[in-house]
Amino acid sequence: MADFLAIVAEHPGWLAGSLLLLGLVVGSFLNVVAWRLPKMLEAQWRRDCCELLEQADPGAGEPPLNLSTPNSHCPHCKAPIQPWQNIPVLSWLLLRGRCASCRGAISPRYPVVELACGLLTLVLGLHFGLSLQLLGAMLLTWALLALALIDLDTQLLPDNITLPLLWLGLLFNVPGTFVSLPEAVLGAVFGYLLLWSVYWLFKLATGKEGMGYGDFKLLAALGAWLGWQALPIIILLSSLVGALVGLSLMALHGRGKDVPLPFGPWLAAAGWLALLWGEQWMARYLGAVGVNP
Repeated sequence: MADFLAIVAEHPGWLAGSLLLLGLVVGSFLNVVAWRLPKMLEAQWRRDCCELLEQADPGAGEPPLNLSTPNSHCPHCKAPIQPWQNIPVLSWLLLRGRCASCRGAISPRYPVVELACGLLTLVLGLHFGLSLQLLGAMLLTWALLALALIDLDTQLLPDNITLPLLWLGLLFNVPGTFVSLPEAVLGAVFGYLLLWSVYWLFKLATGKEGMGYGDFKLLAALGAWLGWQALPIIILLSSLVGALVGLSLMALHGRGKDVPLPFGPWLAAAGWLALLWGEQWMARYLGAVGVNP
């Protein structure tokens, strides 16, 4: 292990290239997760409802769907995607964004997500170096990216990701990887209660639901990873960006103010920024208001 670390120290380009490649591959998998997991959950909810109502499941005869089955295929002609056609980013460029069989258009979202995941992973490597922090930061980043994509598509933040993410954050902070364990526990508790309180205050005042329970769990997970001190920065950044996006959509596309917008992507983005620079930003803010951090 010591020899390996010495080699990486002498050739940092190897680490950077490996992390970029790893991120591209993981990004390809996250595209699958973002598309299939909501459908898997819908199928499970339908089965549960049919069982409760003692009715036949209309989807009982459909082929099984999970993260590994069926194999990737064209959404238009259902032709299987060959391994050489599934190389992150490169295959999409070589095929010019079209299926090799039917020439149907393939969404540019696939290579964008792959490239984004690769670059984010590379940034983490440059920031944390080869360490336990890097491993935790990569797992957190990949989960946040998957949650942001799913929430944009369906306005859902699945418990299948948010709850394991919360427990994983606490486990990583047992040895104080990012913050101390007490700070992580308080971050999880306060993160959940903060948005839960906002939810109920808004509902009592307006009779409407301003956000979903998945948002509470996501902020709790971010608190478990980054500690209670990061919560103000996360809330401030996510609220600011969410408000700007909402106002922009209303101005550019005439989107009504009553049309719901997902909050999860902005929480995820703010959490990722706080992961890298939240401590410095908080210290500068406290210094600006005359508090010695």
